[in-house]
Formats: sequence, C-alpha cells, structure tokens
Amino acid sequence: MILIADSGSTKTDWRIIDKNEVIAQQQTSGINPVHQTKEAIKDILSMLLEPHRILPAKKETEVRLSQIHFYGAGCSGSYIRLMSEVLAGTFQISLEQVHVYSDMLGAARAVCGRDAGIACILGTGANSCYYDGKDIVDNIPPLGYILGDEGSGAVLGKHFLNALFKRELPEELCQLFLTECGLTYADIIERVYRQPMANRFLATTSVFIGKHLADYHELNQLVIDNFRAFFRKNVSKYQHSELPVGAVGSIAHHYQSQLRAAAALEGFRMGNIIKSPIDGLIAYHNNTKG
Repeated sequence: MILIADSGSTKTDWRIIDKNEVIAQQQTSGINPVHQTKEAIKDILSMLLEPHRILPAKKETEVRLSQIHFYGAGCSGSYIRLMSEVLAGTFQISLEQVHVYSDMLGAARAVCGRDAGIACILGTGANSCYYDGKDIVDNIPPLGYILGDEGSGAVLGKHFLNALFKRELPEELCQLFLTECGLTYADIIERVYRQPMANRFLATTSVFIGKHLADYHELNQLVIDNFRAFFRKNVSKYQHSELPVGAVGSIAHHYQSQLRAAAALEGFRMGNIIKSPIDGLIAYHNNTKG
C-alpha cells in the first residue's frame, strides 16, 4: 500500500492506493516546513491517525504502508530530511521508504507523467519548469508576487485593483466590486500594505473577476494579458516551444479558455490542465515502480 500526498500551504490531499485502487482518502490543512515547526507538522499528521481517519490508530495491522510519496511546498534542501523524518516517525515506516519531493515536481509528474514537457503551477502564486520526463531540468525563479509571479492569482488581483483605481476599467465596475466585496479603498490599502498574506487577499479578487468575466471584455483581456506575461517571462525562456505546456492550480483550472488563448498567441500548445495534482500523481505512481 502506498500513501501519496500533495501539499500546499493551504491544504494537503492524502490518498492510499493498493493494487492501483484508491482505498482511503483525506484532506488536512496545508504543510510547509519552511513556515511550520516540526511540532506543528506532527499535529497535522496526527489527524490522519485518529479513528475514522485515513489510517486509524487502532487498526495498524489492516493498513501496512510500503511507501510514502509526499509532494509539498517548501520541500527542498534540508527541509526534505525534516519532512522525511516526521513522516517516517508518524507512520512507523523506515526512512528509506519515504520519498519527499517539491510541489513543482508533483505538478510536472501530474500533468506530464513520464513524458517531457513544460509544467506550470498557476494558483495564488505561479511557478514553472522544464521537465524531461523524469526530473526537473530547468526552472525560471518565480520571484514572488512583488517581483514576479506573472500568471498567478495574486498578480491578476494586483493588476485588477491597479486598473480599477487608475480608472482604466468602467466606473460602474469599480462600484460593483466595492459593493459586492464589502470593501472600501481604505480597506484594500490596509489589507495589501499592513496585514499579512497580502498575496492571498489579492488572489481572492479572482472570484469577482470570474463572476463578471462575460459581462466586461476588459476583465477577459486582463486575464489573457496576465497569462501572456507568464508565457513571455517564464515559459519562453526554456526554448522548448515544441513541447506541450501543462498546468495545475485553481487559476489555470477556472480560466482555461483564457490560458489556452494566451498560449496560442505566444506560440505554445497547452497540454493537460487540472485543478489539483493528486489524481495525476496517483496515475503516475500506478504506472511506475519509482
């Protein structure tokens, strides 16, 4: 039996597969070893051992894990060892049977399988890589939403609010946004410049944008332009325009048509677009010994 996990800073999806069949699943809060202590991570993992959870503590004999494959945000360098040790200790499995990878490799394996391609994460943040079917060969640093993150929900929100208050969008759209979201100009400045997690706040504007996309062509263009910047500043640098571009994440999923339009305009061909990597990772591990 194999335990597979896909973790971001917000949520973690867990699946146990046995003989190519999912036999248990669960979702917990996100795990990021860069921002959380070992004790905090252990507390989250303990939720998987309680009765009626993915691996009931009183029924260890019924579920014997042979491998753990954990894909997570922040899992690089020394944090891989930290996560491996915590997982091995929690599930009483040898360290050699625990494999911890970056969320970027998880995205690549989910959308490309064992074929070469360009893999992207387009959610609150954005990232990309050139994947040769086995490993990440090249990665353009995303730089975060202040210096980069083109194509992300946070940058889309930044551009949207800029256009809104710089009077580049219809006045009625500005009033509609403030009314529907229960915000004032002062509230927005407070959330962006004085409160933590400004990137998450900026990304929440995507809900409003998506709701009114069909009514305002300016919003549709804003989304396409955000994706075009992502292709120009990231994907094009890999110099593999012949390869399909796959993407995971809520922004990629909800704005598929705009993403495909932007790709075509920049000379790229989209491959798989999925909201969450977990199903693709199950397929990957069901068809490989690694």
